[in-house]
Amino acid sequence: MLRTAAKKPAARRNRPNPVINHKARPVRRHRFTLNPRYMRIALFPGTFDPITIGHIDIIQRATALFDKLIIGIGRNANKAAMFSEELRLEWIREIYKDEPKVSALIYEGLTVECCKKVDARFIVRGIRYVNDFEYEKAIADMNRSLDGNIETVFLTCLPQYTSVASTLVRDVIRNGGNVSQFLPDIVARSLAKG
Repeated sequence: MLRTAAKKPAARRNRPNPVINHKARPVRRHRFTLNPRYMRIALFPGTFDPITIGHIDIIQRATALFDKLIIGIGRNANKAAMFSEELRLEWIREIYKDEPKVSALIYEGLTVECCKKVDARFIVRGIRYVNDFEYEKAIADMNRSLDGNIETVFLTCLPQYTSVASTLVRDVIRNGGNVSQFLPDIVARSLAKG
């Protein structure tokens, strides 16, 4: 049996070519916005007293994973804050004013309740050391028992940021040391003004 080459369909000569035909309709560009119901929204809770370059590292990497990241400044009755909530919120909003995926708020109470209010299904936590993981896992397990729909995502910080902690930064500030290398420029300038 001889095989014959399949005939190619005749070219459609009447079909306009949009590249060549200048009368073709222009391509419309639509703004695409995600329905909040389908967005991957995460809450990054903490005291951020003050926000450090370690926090910035975690936030920057989390924005690649989520459609929206909300930085939640939690009120902690057990900790006496060095900086007011309003100042910390102002710093964060100033740092991320040009990043539409990042917003910030102040909340009180359970983190899972804050997640429900802002429709976040994920909690982001930064891990510096193995000890951090053990502590954070216990909190993640408790949060999961309170609401099984909320997942905790752990991001390990880069090695150069393992020693950067807000607690240590506050100690250096109290003792008159220079902490500018550990802080975002906006925060360092704000503290330098006094």
